[in-house]
Amino acid sequence: MHEPVMLLAALAATVAGLGWLALAMEVHWQQVCGARPLTPTTMGGLRLLGAAGLLGSLVLCLQVDHVSMAALVWVMALAGAALLIAFTLSWRPHWLALLLARRPGGPGAS
Repeated sequence: MHEPVMLLAALAATVAGLGWLALAMEVHWQQVCGARPLTPTTMGGLRLLGAAGLLGSLVLCLQVDHVSMAALVWVMALAGAALLIAFTLSWRPHWLALLLARRPGGPGAS
C-alpha cells in the first residue's frame, strides 16, 4: 500500500475512533440519537471500537514512518480529529450517526 493511502486510512481511523468514543458518552449519544437509550452493551461496544480505531491508526502511522515521526503524526492526527469531532458535535451532531451500524430512530433501531 502506498504511504499517502496508509496515512489517509490512519486519519480516517483516528476520526472514527474518536467519534465512537464520543458516542460512548451519554451526552453526545443524546445529541446524536435523541431519546434512544444508550445501553451498557452499546457503550462498551463503542468504547471497544474507539480504542480499536485509535490503535489501528497508530499501527498505520508506524508502518509509514519511523517511530519518532509516526508518534508525531499520530498525535497531530489525534488533535485534528478531536477538533473535527468537537466541531461536528456542535454544528451537525447527527452526522456522527454515520458511525453507527443502524440509523438512530430508523427501522430496526431499538
